[in-house]
Amino acid sequence: MTDLSLLLPMLALLLAIGAFAGIIAGLLGVGGGLVLVPAYLYAFETLGYGGPSLMRVCLATSLATIIVTSLRSVHAHHGRGAVDLAILRLWGPWIAIGAVAGTLTASSLRSAVLQGIFGIVGMAVGLYMALGKASWRLGAHMPGGGARAATGTGVGFLSVLMGIGGGTFGVPLMSLFSMPIHRAVATAAGFGVIIALPSAVLFLLTPTDAAPPWTAGAVNLPAFGITIAMTLLTTPLGVRLAHAMDPKPLKRVFAVFITIVALNMLRKATGF
Repeated sequence: MTDLSLLLPMLALLLAIGAFAGIIAGLLGVGGGLVLVPAYLYAFETLGYGGPSLMRVCLATSLATIIVTSLRSVHAHHGRGAVDLAILRLWGPWIAIGAVAGTLTASSLRSAVLQGIFGIVGMAVGLYMALGKASWRLGAHMPGGGARAATGTGVGFLSVLMGIGGGTFGVPLMSLFSMPIHRAVATAAGFGVIIALPSAVLFLLTPTDAAPPWTAGAVNLPAFGITIAMTLLTTPLGVRLAHAMDPKPLKRVFAVFITIVALNMLRKATGF
């Protein structure tokens, strides 16, 4: 049985993690995954759990919470008329296909590999957001046909391998195709729902060895419950902050946050 003197500090940590993740979900449209995956990894390792499947538990638990946080974020943004429902209808099926493929892939990869993927891809996105120019454009409208199928599938696939919602890839993608940043953030929250729902269901059916206590499949239920309780309270605050900020500072917040988290994950993947 885990020592109560260790569980109580972890409970406090998870409460703080959940509160911050909710703000991030509303502010950046990322469903909090960029906070939750490394935070869960730290919490479980501190409790003494490890092994080749631990990162899978972190990804799965993060994605399960993203279902709720992204739904809350979409609802709040939609109330302000910021969500592009046409984009969600056209891109949703391809994103869902990619999410399923990503879940099947993640279920066969070791923690160190998943950490490396998280770090490398996160660094690339963070650098783009930090150094990319507002004038950069790939087109005036989101692509269709085969380009939509390939890009949407890729967004879903990589998002699951990182345990995140749709904001990390959706926001820069939509920005490159001329969508205003606030509308991109709001619509990317919808991507998060489409990614997280099928992947979390599949992870619940995935057997996981040496997982922390009270883990169903690969989803840790206590971490899920505590996180949801806090994010339901704090996500609307993040939405209000997003609509109060200018686009340029919002983009910088997004870039700095991704870069810091990615660097730390790369450090873990390489054993430092």
